[in-house]
Amino acid sequence: MVRFYREVAELLKNGENVVLVTLFDRTGSAPRTSGAKMAVKSSGEIIGTVGGGRLEGDAIRMAQSLFVSRQSLIQSFDLTGTDVAAMDMICGGKGELLLDFLDAAAENNRQVYETAASVLAGKEKAWLVTRLGKNEAGEPSRDQCVIRPDGTMTGVMHCDPYILEKMIAGPAKIAIHAEVVSDQRFLVEPLRPTATVYIFGAGHLSRRIAPLSETVGFRAVVLDDRAEYANRQRFPDVEQVAVIESFDQLPSLPFDENSYLVIVTRGHLYDRVILEQVLNTPAAYIGMIGSRSKRDKVFGELTRQGCDKERLARVYAPIGTNIGAETPEELAVSIVGELIQVRSQRENAACATASKGNCCQLREPVAGQ
Repeated sequence: MVRFYREVAELLKNGENVVLVTLFDRTGSAPRTSGAKMAVKSSGEIIGTVGGGRLEGDAIRMAQSLFVSRQSLIQSFDLTGTDVAAMDMICGGKGELLLDFLDAAAENNRQVYETAASVLAGKEKAWLVTRLGKNEAGEPSRDQCVIRPDGTMTGVMHCDPYILEKMIAGPAKIAIHAEVVSDQRFLVEPLRPTATVYIFGAGHLSRRIAPLSETVGFRAVVLDDRAEYANRQRFPDVEQVAVIESFDQLPSLPFDENSYLVIVTRGHLYDRVILEQVLNTPAAYIGMIGSRSKRDKVFGELTRQGCDKERLARVYAPIGTNIGAETPEELAVSIVGELIQVRSQRENAACATASKGNCCQLREPVAGQ
């Protein structure tokens, strides 16, 4: 998404108007593609996708009409069963599209998307808020801004500051959502770092875990010391596949609090040496495949080597939620389900902590913006 926002900002900087299409769900039961974005140029050329198929084709045609009207709008859609399956929707085929006309002559537009890209590139958090309504003369009006957690705003937003504070507070702050206030429509999009799942081992189980984790919003990185396993033929749609020299000495990897480490190598020895190397990382999650007896054996070996028991207590082992999984497909579901659970708990805890402190107090726009 960083690259996408940068490309949009660059088009605006070069004087090219753009229609930005964002898919969302008005009921709260979002499709997997909710939040997907596509930039449409006046030529019909696109950057990004909102899922393909009939919906994307219709969105492109509607977007091109906005280069004439120079207005933004929200368009409802209701897809057929075939279209729903093609777009990988899980909660029906109803939703909405924001088709937002971005005038390159309006400096605010470029600033907003440059800021959005900067927030994501810097692994910060913020919200992209779009308002569609009418002005005092009854004419269509639009505002857009990026708001950081400290209340700093880049852009313009003509509405009661209290309304914005409520929109970016509580559980809703972590997911794209729409709000209606009087005759105004708001779309609030969280800008947050994407959690990365590092999967150690490129065997048959990893082939199920990696693509499944990406369908639920994680970025998957698969690592193995065997080129015949860690390759694009086996993992065609995963974000990154890498062959490392050895599990005994992992390469430098950018582990942070948004990292989820899944240890599913081909053997007990490799699992142990990886676990030993990642225990001191700030990763949000460390999980290791295997039975309780294997876990106890590994933990015992590490304890005898001086490993702190509190560090070992961080490890999810046996890995995965207890759903009685037996097949690789079922095990992948249990593992990814546990990743989702941990991510949700962390984000809800962060929301609860924020709500106990000072509410986001909106500040004046950044100087010069």
